[in-house]
Amino acid sequence: MVLLTMAVSVKVLKPTCANGVCNKATPSQIAFFYTSLYTIAVGAGGTKPNISTFGADQFDDFNPREKKLKVSFFNWWMFSSFTGALFATLGLVYIQENLGWGLGYGIPTVGLMVSLVIFYIGTPTYRHKARRTGHPASDLYRVLVDAFANRKLVLPSHSSELHEFDQQYYITTGKRRIHHTAIFRFLDKAAIKQERKDSEPRLCTVTQVEEAKLILGMTTIWLVTLIPSTIWAQIYTLFVKQGVTLDRHFGPNFQIPAASLGSFVTLSMLVSVPLYDRYFVPFMRKKTGNPRGITLLQRLGIGFVIQTFAIAIAYAVEVKRIDVIKVHQIQRSEEIVPMSIFYLLPQYVLLGIADVFNAIGMLEFFYDQSPEDMQSLGTTFFTSGIGVGNFLNSFLVNMVDKTTGRNGKKSWIGKNVNDSHLDYYYGFLLILSVLNLLAFFGASKKYIYKREAMETEEKCVQMEDKPLG
Repeated sequence: MVLLTMAVSVKVLKPTCANGVCNKATPSQIAFFYTSLYTIAVGAGGTKPNISTFGADQFDDFNPREKKLKVSFFNWWMFSSFTGALFATLGLVYIQENLGWGLGYGIPTVGLMVSLVIFYIGTPTYRHKARRTGHPASDLYRVLVDAFANRKLVLPSHSSELHEFDQQYYITTGKRRIHHTAIFRFLDKAAIKQERKDSEPRLCTVTQVEEAKLILGMTTIWLVTLIPSTIWAQIYTLFVKQGVTLDRHFGPNFQIPAASLGSFVTLSMLVSVPLYDRYFVPFMRKKTGNPRGITLLQRLGIGFVIQTFAIAIAYAVEVKRIDVIKVHQIQRSEEIVPMSIFYLLPQYVLLGIADVFNAIGMLEFFYDQSPEDMQSLGTTFFTSGIGVGNFLNSFLVNMVDKTTGRNGKKSWIGKNVNDSHLDYYYGFLLILSVLNLLAFFGASKKYIYKREAMETEEKCVQMEDKPLG
């Protein structure tokens, strides 16, 4: 952030301008600017997958009060994150457009410095989860290798005949034992009991095999979150391009920055989180008996359905905008369509409500279903899904633009959106959303939730004995 602030503030690092006309940036200026952006990306790669996991780790699963509080943690963690996003879309966007980019980037830079100080002050008071295995990723690799090596062996008729440590091992190590599941049975061959030489590595256990199954199962769910992430990317891309063409007046003298309309996603999300956590969850908890009110995958499914409705409304609004363009014979990109920007409001609000279900739901799902020592990997599923969704969005836009613009035809997504067919593209996204929704229902129906037990010297605690699905 320091580098980015310098890139827009220091004279030698930004293009020179005279009389409102700016020169093209030099190669060194472009290199410095992109270096700062990618440095931020590297830093975010270290914080985003870990910060929510680390926060959730502060709760003790075996303390009933803390376990109950942990159910709400991700709701309020995301609430805090979106509060910051609201300040960015309302305050910082206005500052950048009206007071300068240097101040607009400088404020969050100072904020990050303050956050860093607070983090280090709090370090002595944090709980740190002790890793109980040397290299969790190597165990996954071993399961795949052993399953392939034993591919010709016949699986025993009952899972109790597979290799697993006795209860005393789990009492001593404090590690959680995962119960056998019938999904991905080809991996069970890694735990087939057989004679091995002393120089060979130990047999894989049922728990290690189940950890590999969890990763594969989460991968199938991850794949069907990519299209919803692509839909979410429209908030700061095509929705903004639409908004720029519309009447943005709010009162006689104030114009709403098109990018600030994204704040309504945040606002609707901030209103919905307390309602969800304080009213919806307790109500559903009484109905279902599930501590979360509804299962993790049910939460995702509701969010995806709401998101599908949002893109359907976006399609309908774009059809309306094109009709207004035809009536007023608007052709140039700089012409304002006599239609209020607030027509876009329903799609933004619905996407905010959907986030309460699918964005927070995905974060909690991947954390909860990850193997015990790999929960940072679980939240990486969440952040990587958003990243891949954005890349997929760029790919789809470029593909559709090139395909529909061939042979001199009018592109669906041209530079001049007043002379394009965004309605066709939104219809295409709507079809993808419906197909993805069907794929999600199929994947969730086959998914088996993690069932694990923690052995202690005093007692045996069964965790998630009642499947959340």
